[in-house]
Amino acid sequence: MAATPENPTPAAARRKAGRHRGEGQWAVGHFTPLNGNEQFKKDDDGLNVRTRIETVYSKRGFDSIDPNDLRGRMRWWGLYTQRKQGLDGTKTGVLEPEELDDEYFMLRVRIDGGRLTTEQLRVIGEISEEFARGTADITDRQNVQYHWIRIEDVPEIWNRLEAVGLSTTEACGDTPRVILGSPVAGIAADEIIDGTPAIDEIHRRIVGNKDFSNLPRKFKSAVSGSPLLDVAHEINDIAFVGVNHPEHGPGFDVWVGGGLSTNPKLGVRLGTWVSLDEVPDVYEGVISIFRDYGYRRLRNRARLKFLVADWGPEKFRQVLEDEYLKRKLTDGPAPKQPAGQWRDHVGVHRQNDGRFYVGFAPRVGRVDGATLTKIAEIAENHGSGRVRTTAEQKMLVLDVEEAQVDGIVAALEALDLRVTPSPFRRGTMACTGIEFCKLAIVETKGRGSSLIDELERRIPDFDEPLTININGCPNACARIQVADIGLKGQLVLDDEGNRVEGYQVHLGGALGLEAGFGRKVRGLKVTAAELPDYVERVLKRFQAERETGERFATWTARASEESLS
Repeated sequence: MAATPENPTPAAARRKAGRHRGEGQWAVGHFTPLNGNEQFKKDDDGLNVRTRIETVYSKRGFDSIDPNDLRGRMRWWGLYTQRKQGLDGTKTGVLEPEELDDEYFMLRVRIDGGRLTTEQLRVIGEISEEFARGTADITDRQNVQYHWIRIEDVPEIWNRLEAVGLSTTEACGDTPRVILGSPVAGIAADEIIDGTPAIDEIHRRIVGNKDFSNLPRKFKSAVSGSPLLDVAHEINDIAFVGVNHPEHGPGFDVWVGGGLSTNPKLGVRLGTWVSLDEVPDVYEGVISIFRDYGYRRLRNRARLKFLVADWGPEKFRQVLEDEYLKRKLTDGPAPKQPAGQWRDHVGVHRQNDGRFYVGFAPRVGRVDGATLTKIAEIAENHGSGRVRTTAEQKMLVLDVEEAQVDGIVAALEALDLRVTPSPFRRGTMACTGIEFCKLAIVETKGRGSSLIDELERRIPDFDEPLTININGCPNACARIQVADIGLKGQLVLDDEGNRVEGYQVHLGGALGLEAGFGRKVRGLKVTAAELPDYVERVLKRFQAERETGERFATWTARASEESLS
């Protein structure tokens, strides 16, 4: 049963007499809301807003929406107001919310495990064309995001999505967000274990369940049995990573407490091995710890990573075992390092059944409804009924017969969906940016696309794995701290003293091989206009100074500030 102010857990009852820490933790008896977000969640569960959207707001229009629903509870159904057009970065954080809000919404479709049928993809594309002005971006959490959504159209969009088994339930808000999964689960020839059944069971138990619909903040999770470590497990609140136990066989290693934004932390191992059947129980235990012990006083400390940092993995595991699972977990091994830097599955690869999957790279996740519909058609015309999204803003078509491979590659490439992309096309990601996001300061998607073109033209011989992540603000939706070149949007001064769009530069971040956060060179900021020149300059210095086989991230750690400037 969930802990609530009216129904505290036994642990909470035991701790009510304890020392007051002022963090708003339910499990120590502190149920009084300490900020506006906690108050509106106490006033009414976010899941309840759907009825008002369907019966009131969609009929009376945007102006009828209660402010606590508009900028709060509607996120529980994947809806954020988008940025009013024409407001530059100087207005971010300055204007009142009602001045930044447009009368349109971003709507996020959750795609757990990145799994889609071609029928579902076609419906996503058709909705985009009919209701979202063609917008449909692939995110780095395997979702699809629409823009320009009118509140009047939301019930019909839900009807169409749910008719094919999709939803927007808890795609945003202080909720259990989409569960990342390996896009090649169940088909990869090198897979350690298929996590799909665990994802399905977690979804069945948790998503839309009011026991878990009032968390301190968002809760991000991932399950993958791929040896490529393809779900960015290091930066999720909880992640299950495929490992082989010397006695018990294939299962999962458990990581907790990862996250980026303005206070980045890498997840830590609990040192446990859990079987496939145990994964949902452990997930439920960890999310319950977050609900009950998570910090609710300050929004900027209301993520699981802060609790894990304060407790440490040993105490966290003990509380999980003693108070929630009521049993001890099995000790287990750490995952092996992946064989290479790329984890996106781009290219043509043989499946475990002898057929092939084909991974391809759109530009910085930017697609549109018509393109998604064409991808569905291409897949079906070449014998496939399944597609996948990845945690790197890429897509795959599964189950392609060998005789169909060349045809599907040609059809995708004709849509500018590269199966054999340059390192720049393959490794560049971008968040939504100022085009639609109220938190953004600079433009991202278009700039990322033009940067790809410039680098392909200027350094055509560059063939090393490289990630360039572009973020419109400090919140790191595009993972700037763990990119080879991470670009954090901000306003900077140009040579004439004007405030213009630009970026703070992070260099040498990584996930997987040697996970860590990038290096910031003192005072290094570049304007948007200077960005192609700067990246070209740094990459050419890397080519000139690198040792044999040296990775970009390794070089940046030892390079002089002059080489990185």
